[in-house]
Amino acid sequence: MASRFPTAVYARRLARAAQLAASAEVSALVITPGPDLEYLIGSDAQTFERLSALVIPAVGDPVLVTPRLELASFAESAAGELGVAFAPWVDGEDPYALALATLPADPVVAVSDSMSAGHLVPLMAATGTAPRLATDILRDLRMIKDAEEIEVLRRAGAAIDRVHARMGEWLRPGRTEAAVAADIAAAILAEGHTAAAFVIVGSGPNGADPHHEHSDRVITESDVVVIDIGGPVAPGYNSDCTRTYCFADQPTAVVTAFDELEAAQRAAVDAVRPGATAESIDAAARDRLAAAGLADKFIHRTGHGIGLSVHEEPYIVAGNDLVLQPGMAFSVEPGVYFDGEWGARIEDIVIVTDDGCESVNKQSHALTRLPAGGNQK
Repeated sequence: MASRFPTAVYARRLARAAQLAASAEVSALVITPGPDLEYLIGSDAQTFERLSALVIPAVGDPVLVTPRLELASFAESAAGELGVAFAPWVDGEDPYALALATLPADPVVAVSDSMSAGHLVPLMAATGTAPRLATDILRDLRMIKDAEEIEVLRRAGAAIDRVHARMGEWLRPGRTEAAVAADIAAAILAEGHTAAAFVIVGSGPNGADPHHEHSDRVITESDVVVIDIGGPVAPGYNSDCTRTYCFADQPTAVVTAFDELEAAQRAAVDAVRPGATAESIDAAARDRLAAAGLADKFIHRTGHGIGLSVHEEPYIVAGNDLVLQPGMAFSVEPGVYFDGEWGARIEDIVIVTDDGCESVNKQSHALTRLPAGGNQK
């Protein structure tokens, strides 16, 4: 069982979830293991072929349906301290009927998007109707981070900053991307994360692929290298930060393009404030790059929300007219990508405040020049 917040935090969230279910005119939320369940009761349980589900009725008390053999684990979650009723079942019993037992006839249920098809189809058969998505109902609840969540995101940001600050220990010409990635992954754990969720080391032409991970390519002295790294910090909130590195003076075209990228990232961060829309933040970065003739080199959205999931709402993308509110947390990460040559990206996690935003990442955005020498590992 992962570490978690004080029980009162989860009590507040459960009560609010029930209110939102009532407002959405659904009989109950049915939440299987995944980020929604972790958010609501602090359980990092996994999904198996046996159904485990937290049933939160619009009217009445929540019930946690669980296989008898998983009961002890769930009892260690906040559900146990909150007095949530447990409905254990054993093989041969019908857990879907058990999940619906306290609900009215012909209930309208909303399920978490992490529910597997193996559970969704039997639940549909039991209700006689297609469930709705609980994610739509819980969206605002999870998007607006509370004080406890914001403090963990700050700790996560500081921890990944410390890893970037150590990059000169591992990132050198003559080493493979994979070797560098292994050292970074170990440092992510050493600097306070519970896991290394992702390590992208994109050198030279590999940096032009935003979702390149790492390979056996040997890094050269002339390379520009994109390092995008992150992972969870207890109780499960993620860091995500990208910086771009080099070892030697770069051609004027590279320096100019990077300077425009840095200005675009700064313009997007400066645009973050309550009342602005998600798409306006994307436009702030995109318009700056377009003015520099780099529109076709920026090939992805400007950002994504972050919390218990590395990617969650709000998405900072054209067409999303969501109005930003204090407590929303997301990445601001424009990039430029030159196929077959090089790429660059700058990424910070920001939290919307009452009058602007706070960046949890403090490391320099500059195209950081690292020493090319040193012992080769």
